Amino acid sequence: MQFTLSGNLLQGIAPYGSHGTMLVLILGFACAHSGFAYLRPWGEEWMGTRLYRLFFACVSLPLALLLLIYFFNHRYDGIILWNLQALPGIHTTVLLLSALSFFFLYPATFNLLEIAAIQKPELHLFETGITRITRHPQMVGQVIWCVAHSLWIGSSFMVVTSVGLIAYHLFAVWHGDHRLERKYGQSFRELKARTSVIPGLAILQKRQQLRPREFFRWAYLGVFSFVLILYAFHTQMVSAASRVAW
Repeated sequence: MQFTLSGNLLQGIAPYGSHGTMLVLILGFACAHSGFAYLRPWGEEWMGTRLYRLFFACVSLPLALLLLIYFFNHRYDGIILWNLQALPGIHTTVLLLSALSFFFLYPATFNLLEIAAIQKPELHLFETGITRITRHPQMVGQVIWCVAHSLWIGSSFMVVTSVGLIAYHLFAVWHGDHRLERKYGQSFRELKARTSVIPGLAILQKRQQLRPREFFRWAYLGVFSFVLILYAFHTQMVSAASRVAW
C-alpha cells in the first residue's frame, strides 16, 4: 500500500525540484523548531511548562519525520558527484562516523522524563561529559552525520541537504547561546568562557578538563542501543519511506 501526501502541499513546493523542496522543508523545520524554542518563556507562561513542551513536540516531530521521509526517497536525486562506495573500508568508515554522530546528538537523552513532560522541562546549563568537548554537540553530531552520508551517497541532493542542515545548526549555535544567556546571564557567560564550540579547543587551551568518568552513564548505553536498532532496521525504514508517494 502506498500513501500520498496532500496534493496542496505537493503543488506548493514541488516546482522547486527535489533540491529546492528539501531546502524549503529544512527552512520550515528551522523556523518552527527554533521559533517555538525562542517563544518558550511566553508559551510556558501562557500554556504551562508541560503543555508547551507537548505542543512543541507535536509540531517538531512530524516535521522531522517529513524531512526524513523526503530524504530517504530523494537521496540519489540530481547529479552523482562522486561514488566512493567501492573503496575498501568506506562502508565501515561511514558506519563508524554515523554511529559517532549520535553520541554527539545525545544530550536530550539525559532528560527523557522532561522530554515526555513527566518531569517539569527546564533549560539547562550543561558542563559535563561530551559538553566539555563541545558546547554544542548537536551541531557537531549533525556535521559528522552529513559528512558520513555525503561520502556514501555523493549526489548533488545529498550535498544540498548537508549544506542546509549544517547551515541551520550553525544558526542554532548562536540561537542556543542567546537563549541561555537570556535565561542565565552571567552564569552562562562564565560557562561560555570555559567551553568551546569547536570540539576539543577548550581542552587544548586548558580552559576545560575532560573527565572520562562522566561518560559512564546509562544514557550512553541507551544511545549505543539506539544506534544498533537503527542499523538493524535501516533497510526497513527506507522501504517504509518509499511507500509514501512523494
